[in-house]
Amino acid sequence: MRKVADILRRKGKRVTTVTPSSSVIDALLLMAEQNIGSVVVMNGDKFLGIMTERDYSRKVILKGRSSNYTTVAEIMTSDFPPVVESDTVERCMELMATKNLRYLPVMAGDRLAGILSINDVVTETILTQQETISLLQNYIQS
Repeated sequence: MRKVADILRRKGKRVTTVTPSSSVIDALLLMAEQNIGSVVVMNGDKFLGIMTERDYSRKVILKGRSSNYTTVAEIMTSDFPPVVESDTVERCMELMATKNLRYLPVMAGDRLAGILSINDVVTETILTQQETISLLQNYIQS
C-alpha cells in the first residue's frame, strides 16, 4: 500500500511559499510564473495555511475585493486535517473527497514536510494500478 512518503519521494518536498502579509496579487503573479495552483503561507518556519486559486476566486473576485490590497492571510485556508508521511494514499484521497480539498499539507511534528495535491494522489493511484497490471500480465505469461 502506497504512502504519502512515496509521493513526496517521487515529486520532491519543495514548496513555493509566501508570507501572510503578501498581497494576493503578488501571490497570484508567483503562481502564474511557476504555473502552480497554490502557495504555502509561512511565518518563518511555521506553517499557517495555503492560498489557492479557489480561495482567490471565492474570497476576492466574487466579493469585489482588491487583489492589490487584500493580504494572503485574509483569504488563505488554514483548517486542514493532519496528514503525515506514513499515511496511505487511500486515506488522503478519502480526506480530499469528503472535505472537498485539493491540497493537503504533510506535517512532520510541527514542521511542514511537503504538500500533496489531488493530482499527486491521482497520479500515485494510476502508477500503482499500472504496476499491478504489469505484475498480473507477467504472472499470466509465466
